[in-house]
Amino acid sequence: MKNIKKFSSKIVSLDILQKKIGKFPRKKKAILCHGVFDIVHPGHIRHLVFAKSKADVLIVSITADRHIKKGTYRPHVPENLRALNLSLFEIVDYVLIDQNPTPIKNIKLIKPDFYAKGYEYSKTKNSSATQEEIETLKKIGSRMIFTPGDIVYSSSKLLNQNLPDLKYEKLNQLINQKKIDLNQVDQILDEIKNIKVHVIGDMIIDTYTQGKSIGGQTKTPTLSIKVVEETNYIGGAGIVAKHLRQAGADVFLTTVIGHDKLGNFSKRELIRAGIKCCTIRDDSRPTVNKNVIIAENHRLIKLDKVENHPISDHILKEVLISVKKVKADIIIFSDFRHGIFNESSINQIIKLAPKNSFKVADSQVASRWGNITDFKNLDLITPNEREARFSVGEQDASVQGLADLVKSKSKVKNLILKLGEKGVLCSDGKNSFFSMDSFVEHLLDPVGSGDALLSYASLVYFKTKSLFLASLIGSIAAACECEVNGNVPISKKIIKLKLQDIKNKIKFQQ
Repeated sequence: MKNIKKFSSKIVSLDILQKKIGKFPRKKKAILCHGVFDIVHPGHIRHLVFAKSKADVLIVSITADRHIKKGTYRPHVPENLRALNLSLFEIVDYVLIDQNPTPIKNIKLIKPDFYAKGYEYSKTKNSSATQEEIETLKKIGSRMIFTPGDIVYSSSKLLNQNLPDLKYEKLNQLINQKKIDLNQVDQILDEIKNIKVHVIGDMIIDTYTQGKSIGGQTKTPTLSIKVVEETNYIGGAGIVAKHLRQAGADVFLTTVIGHDKLGNFSKRELIRAGIKCCTIRDDSRPTVNKNVIIAENHRLIKLDKVENHPISDHILKEVLISVKKVKADIIIFSDFRHGIFNESSINQIIKLAPKNSFKVADSQVASRWGNITDFKNLDLITPNEREARFSVGEQDASVQGLADLVKSKSKVKNLILKLGEKGVLCSDGKNSFFSMDSFVEHLLDPVGSGDALLSYASLVYFKTKSLFLASLIGSIAAACECEVNGNVPISKKIIKLKLQDIKNKIKFQQ
């Protein structure tokens, strides 16, 4: 660790860099290289070695995470870790994280004696970006140098071929950056209890029908499955309530169910879990049921019993009475677009919610389109990427650009953007970003992982006001959900075991 600290001292701010290298013109010549350096490959090394041979001082500036537009999920390596990687090279004297979208501003301020670019930029007519750099250098009395090379290495191709697993290195960097002691996380888990939470949302029953293939029909291509076992799980807003209860919260659930066996099943299960409920019966719809047929560990088809039409004014009135009556520290809107939530009802529900409560929403696109940005001015939202892209009508933006659009449209304070197997991207009230990889080691069943994240992240943020801690514990809860079969509530004990495994891996890599 001492050696790491020695090299990391090369990572400097612009002010310190200017003092270190002195004013232009200077006795010791300085050369500047700029790029993303998502992964440092042989082409980068040859580029840096040549640049160093032309000057006394080699400065490498890297593009800050938020300005990287190349690739939907780039950078793979966050800026602090990219800077540290470059500082470990003896030939590199200083590393600067450029907070501007282009290097032009820093070129003007640093006034390097030389500015180095890869030889591929010299082979054809200069791009507008390169031409702007050349003109800027001329104005300050500096010049461009193109480094030679016979092979062009593509970071994008290398990353696409073999994406390096850096989740623990990234997490360690974030822990150091946020000055967090992982040993205190266990204590935080113990402290998130007795928090009053009101969950409002659609009830879903997830059914797993386990079967055995017994062949197909001789006259038609119909698969024949013998039913072996059928298991029902509470899903939707119900499983959010159960996660919260497992965490020790005092939970009240307002939801809509049908006059049927599954509606009765949901009431029994929720009462057994210690959850207080306002379960409103609706004659016009069944209790939402999503039945997945599984044979030999293959999910063959999902059969849904659902009516997605908006709830009637009478049912909405009962929901609003419950919202107004229940006093809670946190209100969670768990929206699956199965009737309770639409643009009109969302506004009415939020208006009646206690003003000082911490408000969270998750809108999960299923058999009907939802829109997370219908939930305005909340404290936290946790959409997945598909939901977020639909809500702002943007298919091609990078995930950071997408996060900016969602935050702007919803006016939310904090965002956790779920990226599936790629983890999460988070943005706080100061518009600072950080990403966290998924902690899933042995994927069994991803159903309900987003609900686990939503539940634990809400409690932790309310308790600590730390988006990093909320995202960390929420992501661990989501990973635990992925590593068990069925949509089941995750306990703090299971999260602590997973956390200990993460701590051990970080210590091993240190």
